[in-house]
Amino acid sequence: MLSKLGVVMVGLSIALPAAAQDGGTPDPKGTEVWTPEPARVVPGSTSRAPSDALVLFDGKDAREWVSAAAPTKAAGWIVADGALTVRGGSGDIQTRRTFTDYQLHLEWRLPARLTGSGQGRGNSGLFLSTGTGNGYELQILDCGDNQTYVNGQAASIYKQYAPLVNACAAAGEWQTYDVIWTAPRFGDDGALLSPAHVTALHNGVLVQNHVALRGESLHAGKPAYRKHGPAPIRLQDHGDAVSFRNIWVRPL
Repeated sequence: MLSKLGVVMVGLSIALPAAAQDGGTPDPKGTEVWTPEPARVVPGSTSRAPSDALVLFDGKDAREWVSAAAPTKAAGWIVADGALTVRGGSGDIQTRRTFTDYQLHLEWRLPARLTGSGQGRGNSGLFLSTGTGNGYELQILDCGDNQTYVNGQAASIYKQYAPLVNACAAAGEWQTYDVIWTAPRFGDDGALLSPAHVTALHNGVLVQNHVALRGESLHAGKPAYRKHGPAPIRLQDHGDAVSFRNIWVRPL
C-alpha cells in the first residue's frame, strides 16, 4: 500500500541489531534499514534569509565557524566563489555560538563528478546539535541514483529515520535543507524529560515530520541520550568536497 506521503508500506523490512562481537563491539550492519525505499519526487526552489535571522555564512568568510576538534582555532575549510567547501582531512567545523531550539536554512552541493557508491558517494552531514560529542545528524549524500540503506540516505536522521520521500537533486546542483530543531530537555539528575524533535524539508519537500529522536547518532549500536545543554551546529568532513552556502538560523 502507498501512503499519502509516498512511502511504500508493504514488505517493511527492518534490520535487527546483530549480536555484539568480541565482547560488546556492535556491528554497523545491524542498524542498517534497506526497505521500503522512499518514493522519488522532483525538488523545488531556494529562499533568502529573513530579516531577523543570524547569518552563519554569507559567501564571504567563515567567521561564524571554528574547528570542531579545536574550537579556539578557525575553520580550516575553503571559502571561494561564494561557497564554503570541505577541505578533506581538515576535520569537522562547528558554529562559534551555541543554540537550543531554532529554525535553520542551509544549501549544499555535491561535486558534479563523483565516484564510489553507497555511503562513499558525496558524504557529509549536518549535525543539528553536537550534543555530548556524537551529535544528531541529518545526512548529506548523493542519492539521486545511488542506493544505500534508507536510514542512511540523504535527508535521513542517520540510523534512526528514513526520509518520507527522496527529494534529491543531481550531484552538482544546489540543494536546500530547512529544519526546525527542538532540543532535548533533561532533569537535574540527567534524566530525559523530553526527546529532541526534528521537522525537515529537503528542496522544499517535507522529509521529516516532527520525529522524536531516540538519542544521538551512532554509526553502530543503539542511539542514546546523555545530558547536555545548548550546543553548536556542526558540519562534517567525510572526505568529499561538499560545498555549502546561504546558511542562516533563527533561534526560537
